[in-house]
Amino acid sequence: MSNHIVASVDPQTCRVDARTDDGQPIAMELDERGGPTPVESLLASLAGCTAMDVASILLKKRQGATAYEIEVDGDRADVHPRVFTAIRVEHRVRGAVEPEALRRSIELSATRYCRVSAMLSAVARLEHSYRLIDD
Repeated sequence: MSNHIVASVDPQTCRVDARTDDGQPIAMELDERGGPTPVESLLASLAGCTAMDVASILLKKRQGATAYEIEVDGDRADVHPRVFTAIRVEHRVRGAVEPEALRRSIELSATRYCRVSAMLSAVARLEHSYRLIDD
């Protein structure tokens, strides 16, 4: 399976407007002037990938999650190309969810299903944690 992105770049502002195969827009900026940077987009991709996995697995396990939020932050090397050295992912789930079901869902995403996690874990230490809030 392959993915295809076409991106146009404004050489004056360094803004990148990309489109996926099906036309979905992705905008990135050199800094936070009008959109996320490519590095922020990478962290957002990790958040989206693992969150979709975990939510899907929780549904299959018939867990009663009523809200789900994920926070991702990372440390980068001091020298260029300033790759991530450590990334922390906190899953915050509300509802009638068994702690072991949530823990296992996160583990499956991190070790088996999330392609973004697999790629990033090759160069950085990824740590997942969770906070379960019972309704």
